[in-house]
Amino acid sequence: MNDFFRQSVFFGVLLTLGIYELGSLLRKKSGLILLNPLLISTLLIIALLSLLRIDYEAYREGAKYITYLLTPATVSLAVPLHEKISLLRKHFAAIMAGLLAGTLTSLGVILLLSLLLRLEYTHYASLLPKSITTAIGMDLSGELGGISNITITLIILTGIFGNITAEIWLKLFGITHPVAKGIGIGCSAHAVGTAKAMDLGEIEGAMSSLSIAITGIMTVILAPVFAGFFPTAP
Repeated sequence: MNDFFRQSVFFGVLLTLGIYELGSLLRKKSGLILLNPLLISTLLIIALLSLLRIDYEAYREGAKYITYLLTPATVSLAVPLHEKISLLRKHFAAIMAGLLAGTLTSLGVILLLSLLLRLEYTHYASLLPKSITTAIGMDLSGELGGISNITITLIILTGIFGNITAEIWLKLFGITHPVAKGIGIGCSAHAVGTAKAMDLGEIEGAMSSLSIAITGIMTVILAPVFAGFFPTAP
């Protein structure tokens, strides 16, 4: 089975897309918020690889082509932002303040919890980019001395959690303005959260798309500073 995966160039891609479509179908038919397509497809692929005893590297060899689409997919999120550029100009100061506050909060909480839980620096560095898109986060993690595979997993889990619970948090804290909704979701749950923001409305989706880019830049600048705060930082 492993040899079949290695020799088949696109089987990993077809398997991934097929299972994701199955997850989307389950979500649509059931209407359950917990049946997130990304979560379901991830769990099903893990179960399938374990059941058939297929090495992850053999699967990844065929599925890696999907990762090539990460960067252009992220860039394409600028399209809805361009359509709502007037909103960015109108709320520019508030948007930048909100994104800076969100980035600092994320990095600060990670530092605090890492110290309380006595994590190693490597694990701390792996956690720092958890709220930004994979295309940026995995490279930043490597530069900081973290473990990229852990970071990618955390980024996916963060996005899924944000996608599933976004509406709950918005209602809990009484956030009703569409710009605030989009900024909050994009800043904390990157591209996976943005999919939820787009479901909420065009303005929410556009602001969430903006958040991915700006939060990514802010994290790239501030994460090395926070890395230096850790007692055992190299």
